[in-house]
Amino acid sequence: MRRREFVTLFGGAAIAWPSVARAQIPRTRPLIGTFGSGTPEQRKGYEAWPSFLKGLREFGYIEGRDFDITFRLAASTAKLPEVAREVVQLSPDVIFAAASANALAAKQATSTIPIVVAALGNLTALGLSENDLRRPTGNLTGIMPYVRGLPSKQLEIAREIVAGARKVGIVNDTSDIKTTPQWDEISATAAKLEIKIVGGDAQTTEDVEPTFRRFKEERVDVVIVLQANFLLLDRAQIAAAAAATRLPTVYGYRELVDAGGLISYGIDLRALSRCHLRVQDTQRHPRGRFTL
Repeated sequence: MRRREFVTLFGGAAIAWPSVARAQIPRTRPLIGTFGSGTPEQRKGYEAWPSFLKGLREFGYIEGRDFDITFRLAASTAKLPEVAREVVQLSPDVIFAAASANALAAKQATSTIPIVVAALGNLTALGLSENDLRRPTGNLTGIMPYVRGLPSKQLEIAREIVAGARKVGIVNDTSDIKTTPQWDEISATAAKLEIKIVGGDAQTTEDVEPTFRRFKEERVDVVIVLQANFLLLDRAQIAAAAAATRLPTVYGYRELVDAGGLISYGIDLRALSRCHLRVQDTQRHPRGRFTL
């Protein structure tokens, strides 16, 4: 065990959680607390966990030797605040939150334990920080996956797939703060190109098939699926609905292509799982020095 106190963390949602995550941990090593939502089937095949562990190993940190992890799973997004409180009660040294909804639940549960987020929406819009990620306030930081210009590029790719496309369906989840700038950018670009946007708000699994059926009925030429946590979890249903309606679809995450989708253009969530942000601030975090 190294002399300096540490926790190294940055990863995505996981499915193959180690056995140590299923019980309260004797505090002989630094503890990472994390939690997620969705069913085991929804989370199956999401390979962030191996990338996360690989990133830790690159820094020389081995689970069970240098740190431990505790994990809680919520049956739905609405249950995230409950499991966040359970994790906080274990007093971890740092909390990993995979996405914006997780981050919000964690922030509501603690203002002192450091929180690191893999895919974070707008910090100030969520009320998580007074500033942006360049100088975040409070106990939360992370990576914002929205890249300006990326949604416009997705629209460009969609028009390359279907030459002369004039009507584009957009699968959105308005409950996810990350989708707001994506929607705004695509809408602005579509207006300049005189493309009609048909929006579909899919916040639950039951919304997926009706959304694609409506796109078919309204004769959209091509579909774009925005980057959102739920839309990632329900990637199999989305890919199946796109295939059933024979609508060519562009995705923001490659995981939807892995599930049977056509093409994606966006950030690499696996790469995010290996990103590490170093923070050393003993005054803000009185628990000691953290390597995040």
